[in-house]
Amino acid sequence: MRKAALVVALVCATAGSGAERQVYFGDLHIHTRYSFDAFLFGTRTDPDDAYAFARGEPLRHPSGFDVQLSRALDFYAVTDHGFYLGMWSAMTDPAHPLHGDPDARTYLDAKTTPERSRAFRTAGQFLTDNFSEADVRSAWAEIVASANRNYTPGELTTFIAYEYTSSYPTDRGNLHRNVVFRGDTAPSMPFSRLDSLNPEDLWAWMDLQRQRGMDVISIPHNSNGSNGRMFALTQTDGTPIDAAYATRRMRNEPLIENTQIKGTSDTHPFLSPNDEWADFEIMPHRVATLLRSRPQGSYAREAWRNGLVMQERDGLNPYRFGVVGSSDTHNSGDVFDEDRFVSKVGTLDSDPVGRGSVPVNPAEEIPGYREGSNIYFGASGLAAAWADENSRSALFDAFRRRETYSTTGTWIRLRFFGGYGLSEDMLDAASVSQAYASGVPMGGDLVRQESGAPGFLVWAAQDPQAAKLQRLQIVKGWVADNRSHEQVYDVACSDGLAVDPDTHRCPDNGAIVDISDCSITEGVGASELSALWHDPYFDPDQRAFYYVRVLENPTCRWSTWDAVRAGTAPRGSVPATIQERAFSSPIWYDPAG
Repeated sequence: MRKAALVVALVCATAGSGAERQVYFGDLHIHTRYSFDAFLFGTRTDPDDAYAFARGEPLRHPSGFDVQLSRALDFYAVTDHGFYLGMWSAMTDPAHPLHGDPDARTYLDAKTTPERSRAFRTAGQFLTDNFSEADVRSAWAEIVASANRNYTPGELTTFIAYEYTSSYPTDRGNLHRNVVFRGDTAPSMPFSRLDSLNPEDLWAWMDLQRQRGMDVISIPHNSNGSNGRMFALTQTDGTPIDAAYATRRMRNEPLIENTQIKGTSDTHPFLSPNDEWADFEIMPHRVATLLRSRPQGSYAREAWRNGLVMQERDGLNPYRFGVVGSSDTHNSGDVFDEDRFVSKVGTLDSDPVGRGSVPVNPAEEIPGYREGSNIYFGASGLAAAWADENSRSALFDAFRRRETYSTTGTWIRLRFFGGYGLSEDMLDAASVSQAYASGVPMGGDLVRQESGAPGFLVWAAQDPQAAKLQRLQIVKGWVADNRSHEQVYDVACSDGLAVDPDTHRCPDNGAIVDISDCSITEGVGASELSALWHDPYFDPDQRAFYYVRVLENPTCRWSTWDAVRAGTAPRGSVPATIQERAFSSPIWYDPAG
């Protein structure tokens, strides 16, 4: 391991070739007062406040305290819900015709948890009956203007964006997407669920905007709550997936968000029973319900596997996407720290009782309180992109080529190459260009060569404000006998430990957490890990994908931090500890060459 060279080669950079790309961290999923639900949850901060927060300034939480990042972000996107956009906010103006309406006031004046919960459940009909296109246009124009006036290349890249908040009509399976524009212009109205619940209609609208000179992508999120709908094996209307569908989907959706507050959508224990780390921050419910979500069709790894089968069988693959993380905060900003977690929905879960992490005092029982999915929420996540510079065009290009990864909230630095003729020397500053020349980075397509098996070069560095790294893993998916398979390989271990060649696992490094005070084992773990790995079972005739998962040493989950501070036992229905992690976008191997 060449620690100094690794830092120079893989972290420090200037604009230019791929070898000089730098990693940038951001959040592409933020709700402000212009979202109908965030307003009802008590949020009154606007996009300008959100961008100031991203720069490192304090942000006023709906419950009256300040939250602040420990370090500024590089890019940010306000993604308020496109439907009913800004309507509540508009009604706060005394000149608005509904400002004094008695029915409207029941929503505008809601303050208590029962009042706000009831308002959230019943708001849809009132907003439908009083829909104002003028209010939506005005709010959208302000969102666009705020993104443009806060865009400072090299410091903070802001994207014009919004959320398309669709669901499957018969079972409420989540089909939400964040729609992100490349440049400084956008249509006069966002395409929302009021236009169509079918994401394929959104893609057609996006193709039209592209023809008008406005490049745009959509990023599906919370596939874990989709009840199997996000990565279905059919088109939305139930007909078979064809080449046109696969091409249209990948043109419009090169990325998905695989980790956020409402859980992680990498894989599920039911889908990956031989993966010891699959049971991580699983939210079992469909979004905004207590209905269980079907795992099949709801997680990224299975989608990648199914995509391989479809490509092998039919010559098409609608699931060649990369990954990012983001927060989905409805507070205008999130700090991504387990020990400072304030959850997602304003005043409803800003304290431990509202989050479900400590028991309710019977003497302080909240009338009408009903526990939801809040206990399954997590302090996640971040989007990371390797780009030539911190600008809209450079970052958007990184999104397009899928040279991105996600983290569950820590600032792990991660790089991943696959290719023929790769060597560990390519981690030196003067040689990283050879890794680009000899192979492809995360998100790339690796074609067959006659020179033998490809190698995979991976490097990760710890977040200096977080726990040390425990292991590097490569997850492989492949097709054999018309079926998909998967295998997790540890490829680098901390503390000088060696991977067992039979189990493909690192030994336990002895890192533990003291649940009584959340202290962690000192002196174990790695600041950096790297490896040049060759697949021991590589078959040049088998279609495959490979992606990296990096695991930190275990630390306390936010719910345990709450319990420690309250002097009560941690909630037994969720893990007391977690292992923060990062997931790379895959590299796909194509035997057709």
